[in-house]
This record gives sequence, C-alpha cells and structure tokens, in this order.
Amino acid sequence: MAEYIPLELPDNPRLAQNIIHFARALRRAGLPIGPGRVIDAIRAVEAAGFTERMDFFWTLHACFVNRPEHRVIFAQVFRLYWRDPRYLEHMMSFMLPAIRGVQEEKSAASGEKRAAQALLDDLLPEIPENEQSEEGTEIEIKSTLTMSAEEKLRTLDFEQMSTAEVAEAKRMLARLTLPVKPIPSRRGKASVLGKQADYRRTLMKSMRQGGEIRAISRKTPRPRWPNLVVLCDISGSMSQYSRMVLHFLHAVANEKGAGWAKVHAFTFGTRLTNITRHLATRDVDAALKAAGAEAQDWEGGTRIGQCLHAFNRDWSRRVMGQGAVVLLITDGLDRDDAGALEKEMERLHLSSRRLIWLNPLLRWDGFAPKATGIRAMLPHVDSFRAGHSIQSLEELAKAISRPDDPGEKARLMNML
Repeated sequence: MAEYIPLELPDNPRLAQNIIHFARALRRAGLPIGPGRVIDAIRAVEAAGFTERMDFFWTLHACFVNRPEHRVIFAQVFRLYWRDPRYLEHMMSFMLPAIRGVQEEKSAASGEKRAAQALLDDLLPEIPENEQSEEGTEIEIKSTLTMSAEEKLRTLDFEQMSTAEVAEAKRMLARLTLPVKPIPSRRGKASVLGKQADYRRTLMKSMRQGGEIRAISRKTPRPRWPNLVVLCDISGSMSQYSRMVLHFLHAVANEKGAGWAKVHAFTFGTRLTNITRHLATRDVDAALKAAGAEAQDWEGGTRIGQCLHAFNRDWSRRVMGQGAVVLLITDGLDRDDAGALEKEMERLHLSSRRLIWLNPLLRWDGFAPKATGIRAMLPHVDSFRAGHSIQSLEELAKAISRPDDPGEKARLMNML
C-alpha cells in the first residue's frame, strides 16, 4: 500500500481549507470525489506550486476529473470559486428564475446552475433541527400523522414546485428506472435445460463424430428487447411538465441494463424534432441544453395532428420495428382538424406494440374528455395515465410491464 511522505503546511493552512471546500462543492455538483482525492490534490498543489493560474487549474483538474462529462462542471465551479471576484452575484443570477418573454443578457452555460447551487449550499447557514427558543412554547406533533419531505414531493404537481423542490425532484427522477419484460422471439440460443430440440446444432456435432448422433442438443428462446419511442409535447401549456419528463427520459436512456434496445425521443409543438442523439450525452444539463437548442418551437403553439403525420411519414418505419412501445406525452389540446388527428393516431397505434398516453390534465378529479383533440385521440391508445408528478412516473414504470393495464381509459371512454 502506498505511503505518503509528511506534508508540510503552514500554521494557518488557508489554501488547504479552500481546496477542501472546493472539493465539497464539486461533490455537491455531482463529481465522485472522496477524501483520497482531496489529499492527492493538496499534495499535487504543494508539489507543482500555484504561481500560474492555468497550472493551478490543470493540477486540480488532473486530481478531480476522470470523466469527459465532468469537465464542464469542474470548469464552472473553478471559475466561480477561484477566479471570479464577484462569484456570489453570478451564482444568485444563475439561480433566479427567468422571466418569460424577457431575453436574458447571457444565458447560463451547461453546468453553471449546478455549480452555483453547489456553492450556494455551502454558503447558506444550516439551522439545527432541535434548536428551540428558550422562552418559546414547545409544541408536540404526532409523527404518525406527518409525511416526510420526500413523500410529499412525490405527489406534488410539477407546476407547483418551487426552485428548490424542482432541483430535488430532478435528483429523484434521475434514480427512477423504467424496466420492461423481454419479447419472446423465434430465434433460440443453446441451453442444456432448454425444452426445444436444436436439430441444426445436433447435426453439426454429428458431422464431427462421423455422422453418429450421441446426444440431442437443446435450445431456449432468445430474449429480444423492444425499442422505446417517446413523443413529448413542448408547447406552452406543457413546458414545465416536458422539462421534468425529459430529465426522466435522460436517466432512462443512459441506464445500462434497463432492458430497452434503444430509446428514441422526439419533441413536438408546431413541428417535429428528433432529440435522440442529444439524450445520449451523459451530462443531463448539456443534453437538455442541446435538445432545447435543436427544438426551436419550445413553449409555442400545438399542432399534434401535423406532427404525428410527420412522424408516421418520416420516422415510423425507422424506429417502430420489432415491437416498439410508444409514450405519448401531451395534454391533447389541439385546434386542428380532428379527423386528420384521429387518422394519424390510428396509424400510430397500429404501428406500435403498445401506445401509452401520459396527460397531466388527468390530475384533476373532474377531468372529462370534452376537448375535440382528446376525444379523437383517446380511442386509439392502449393505456391512458396521468403524468404530472414523480408518483405518476413511478406508476408508469409498473404499468409498462402489465400489458393489460388500461389506466383511466375505460372510465373515460364511458363518458364519450
């Protein structure tokens, strides 16, 4: 095991303390940094020196960064922590919500908001949970009647969340999975315990033994995983829900071993945009920033029928093969021709193995299929579910594996 030589530090090692706080900010921003890397960084700076700014940057970079997607986060935290004398004002400006309709002077780059949040968490004072006033009245609350903050956040509507709750919800969505059962196929693979006889393999073995068949080879069906195709509405009425759903889809697309052959994602408002390659980026901030730049109709109008027509015409044969499951995320509020919309929905339904519609309007108890677009789309889906909270997305993960789960479709079809 490697042994470190004694490290000589001054009596008041402010530089070492600053490196430790810098490492804590990187850890909050998502970089996997432990105590060993912090010690290595302090020793590397002591060995290399810090007279030159770029030498100091690359010394810490070599100690803390080991993945390409972490470079942007490290650069932003370093700039705010070490190089910018007014970094607190910059961090506060990044964390303030943008006002719709007002053009920002400089939009936050990928990773800046995460870096600002990590540094602000270190500056905000922590209030002890058990701190009480000496003259105050002590109030006892029965814990069985209370809910944890995480449980409340699971059922909270995405549109009603504050900035801090949205950040926590995104972290919870990053941990969700969307497992799916494999599709049985006619192709088989060799298996000693297989129930089917593999005559081809048996004859191939007999040719190596002079034509004598000594044992019958067995095989079992080879599992085949379907594709996941997501059509997400990014119009003005769906903007907040679309952002949260895209965070969830990014986690699904980058989850290894989740079962999907490939995840194809499309956004639509007034036109259809393919963002599949952007979701393949490991860093979620960079992925959604690139997807937002690609989709020019964000928070615009809605033309569901025309966008579905473009998908059925240009992309259906490319991505819908081999039993793809389709997630349609929209509120269904469309003013175009209902006959054309119904025709495109029928074609999409026939091309997919299963079509699931997530509608955030279903969160209302008095929801009824009164809109023309909803009435045209509802008969051509296999499952109709709510998509307004973390709990609704968790229930979606359970419904994916149950082909006979119609959600709320049967109840709403009786109202038509």
